[in-house]
Amino acid sequence: MTAESAATPPTAATDDRREQIGWYFYDWANSAFSTTVVTVFLGPYLTEVARAAADSQGLVYPLGIPVAAGSFFPYMVSLSVLLQVFFLPILGAIADYSNAKKLLLALFAYIGAFATMGLFFVQGERYLLGGVLFLIANVTFGASIVFYNAFLPEIASPDRRDTVSSQGWAMGYLGGGLLLLANLVLFNSREALGVPTDMAVRISLLSAGAWWAGFTLIPLFALRQRRATHRLPAGEHYLTVGFRQLARTFREMRHYPQTLLFLAAYLLYNDGIQAVIALASVFGAEELGLDEGVLIPAILMVQFMAFFGALGFGMLAKRIGSKRAIIVSLVIWTGVVIYGYFMPAGVPWQFFMLAALIALVLGGSQAISRSVFSLMIPQGQEAEYFSLYEVGERGTSWLAPLFFGLAFQFTGSYRIALVSLMIFFIAGLLLLTRVDLRRAAEMVGNRAPAHV
Repeated sequence: MTAESAATPPTAATDDRREQIGWYFYDWANSAFSTTVVTVFLGPYLTEVARAAADSQGLVYPLGIPVAAGSFFPYMVSLSVLLQVFFLPILGAIADYSNAKKLLLALFAYIGAFATMGLFFVQGERYLLGGVLFLIANVTFGASIVFYNAFLPEIASPDRRDTVSSQGWAMGYLGGGLLLLANLVLFNSREALGVPTDMAVRISLLSAGAWWAGFTLIPLFALRQRRATHRLPAGEHYLTVGFRQLARTFREMRHYPQTLLFLAAYLLYNDGIQAVIALASVFGAEELGLDEGVLIPAILMVQFMAFFGALGFGMLAKRIGSKRAIIVSLVIWTGVVIYGYFMPAGVPWQFFMLAALIALVLGGSQAISRSVFSLMIPQGQEAEYFSLYEVGERGTSWLAPLFFGLAFQFTGSYRIALVSLMIFFIAGLLLLTRVDLRRAAEMVGNRAPAHV
């Protein structure tokens, strides 16, 4: 055995309820960033700030580059994803050699939380400050999720993993929904309270960072630090070993064809999921003629119903197996886009029904996918593989929206654009049916649960 491959015996997964509950609370903490900042408030607000700084042609000039004010926020989102694609696998490899997952979780969580709180100071023409702070927050958010996910195989045995993963997702939807509800109450009451619109938005952004920072203390106290499963080779540094291990992982993955097949299936159907989430409000506004009085309550409803959906799919996976539970969710997702195609315009209750169907499967399909992937990871490489999982998810997240946009451009119909997304669910489902989960777990040296 070489020095590079030398390892200490891995710590067995445990089912300590206290540790699992602490782990859930990081989903509760960081979901405030996803809902309050990314989904609702920052995009429109930062666009308005950029427009205030724009010249007569509607252009701003970050680093001297001419950019349309309306494109500034989407470009920041794209740049943050690109940076994650580069950095996350390296960070994951470093975490596995140092086993500093808890320290790195804390580091990136608090960098992200304080950057989010800093958005409170974005006003007037400070669009560049807002862009930089969002860039930092979104990159560190993604990094913290890698280390958070990598704890799952350590805190939950294979038979408990679907349940634990689902309960974590459920807590995230509940926490993110509660803060968003509070912020929407503030925003809608701003005139009665005498709070200017921009101040209401800035307070909401500040609250998301404070929520993220405050509740992150719970997992940091609850999660236990395990021993490193790999020793740092002589003459190496954590950064250099990160690059070396990343290259090694890409070479090794071809020996795990079932893991690669599952990852391909996940990237397809998850891309469809992300597109439906991102574009449902556009569909509701442009095709169905619904206003914010319908769309915002529907977003809130999804957050709270997804809590119960995630828990429900965790129980379903325990009864029928993880693979069948994901297949059920993908059949429902396909039904969602078909239902949207036939939905009449101007009927709010039907849009709420569509949102309810989305909420039912949203958390479940993602939570069970996470737990399934955790079974396919070689011991000692959890952070590294989950970084590839996260990068794969984010690196392909442009494909389904592009498909949606092209379908609309060529047909002029949002209905056709929406129903075209079923291709991603069907393709992902077909690949998933070819995955042997038990064999995939055994190939990397893990024990498969009783029901897969």
